[in-house]
Amino acid sequence: MLFGMPTLIECATLEENLALCQTLGLDFIELNMNLPQYQTKPLRDNAENYKQILSDTGIFFTLHLDENLNFADFNPLIRQAYFETTVESIEIAKTLKIPVINLHMPKGVYFTLSEKRVYLFEEYNAFFLDAVIQFRKMCEQEIDGADVKICIENTDGWQAFQQQAINSLLESSCFGLTWDIGHSHAAGDVDEPFLLEHRSRLSHFHIHDALRKRNHLALGFGEIDLFGRLKTAKEQNCRCVIETKTAEALRQSVKYMRERMR
Repeated sequence: MLFGMPTLIECATLEENLALCQTLGLDFIELNMNLPQYQTKPLRDNAENYKQILSDTGIFFTLHLDENLNFADFNPLIRQAYFETTVESIEIAKTLKIPVINLHMPKGVYFTLSEKRVYLFEEYNAFFLDAVIQFRKMCEQEIDGADVKICIENTDGWQAFQQQAINSLLESSCFGLTWDIGHSHAAGDVDEPFLLEHRSRLSHFHIHDALRKRNHLALGFGEIDLFGRLKTAKEQNCRCVIETKTAEALRQSVKYMRERMR
């Protein structure tokens, strides 16, 4: 399997992340588009330099879209901006030979009533699903046979309307799934049946340990059956991001994993 790291907040530049990636002997870096230096414009402007770096080091990138990216927003101007961001991200992926673009499935706004939450994407489901289909068609058109897959990541437990939308996206071979094992554990593993039912569509894993609701712990510092999860990742030939938030936790995780995978 191929293992990678996220872009870390303590590594201010891509070069610092690359140096750490090489030191730890990892295969790739997941660029996080929540950070200003990994927005589409700087990535596009530096594409030729990055291509040379990737060629020199043998490292590759995956891409994590902005967590706020809501391609089904009711406001057409906002929705269009997110569509355009996705188009630009796919273009960058094709240029830099990025095989995976990671996506959070939007849950949207909810109204809190006295007895329950009402999710507006569920209440206005026809609008939501129409936007999902438009997004799927746009991604298919832009990917156009390239070796790029958009993988939908579980977060805090998918609602039924989100699962319906994911099933619609998975009608296209351009889409796959990311299993974040820490998020899954913290959410009581409510997404596990859906993920296992669609195990053939798993392409990407985010691995970090968790202790009850506490996430992004170094491997071995929580209670997840890590090697059971890695067995599934290996069976599906998935890439795995060791998604800790600090360099020290990443070092501990790599050491833990290598000592136990000999």
